[in-house]
Amino acid sequence: MTPSPQLEQKQQSHSWMKYIPSALVLSRLLISPFLLWDAFDGKTTVWFIVGYIAAFLSDIFDGIIARRLGVSNAKLRQADSWADVSLYICIAASAWLAYRPVLIAHKLPLFLVIFAQLLWWAVNLVKYGKPASYHTYSAKIWGITLFIAVVALFAFHYGGIALWLSCIVGTIHSLEEIIMTLVLPTWTHDILSIFHALQLRRELSN
Repeated sequence: MTPSPQLEQKQQSHSWMKYIPSALVLSRLLISPFLLWDAFDGKTTVWFIVGYIAAFLSDIFDGIIARRLGVSNAKLRQADSWADVSLYICIAASAWLAYRPVLIAHKLPLFLVIFAQLLWWAVNLVKYGKPASYHTYSAKIWGITLFIAVVALFAFHYGGIALWLSCIVGTIHSLEEIIMTLVLPTWTHDILSIFHALQLRRELSN
């Protein structure tokens, strides 16, 4: 039986829509170097904030849309994680170029969160040979505090409580995911918390 024109149109629409999450991830990768370029002269323009907000929104909606369309998989989630790494490395470099005194004034919390992240990378590379891609609740909370801290710094030239809070949440998040990696026997993506990791470990044991 030949499919109806309406069914074919719906199938074509769904076929096109499944690429939206990948396009959002790619957009974040492309925006990242432009943020760094904007800060290269030691100051940033309003386009830095515009670009960062666009990247932040892409990070929110790529996972939501992927799950709605049923295309969320390990490859896409890993690409999502690498896009986040690229974005925040460029933002950190931009902050160093444009707001070095603020970063130096907050060297203690920044050192803690950087150390926790380096430890996170080391543990995951040793156990799995690649970074984790858990996308935990704590990662989402850290993303929100990072957004507040970045906007506060680049739009209002302020570090203070926003930067401290982001560093504290980031350190807690890193420690949680380190424990999750130690708990889980195999690499798994999209594990929402340490409690979900423990539950999955029990299921795998049984």
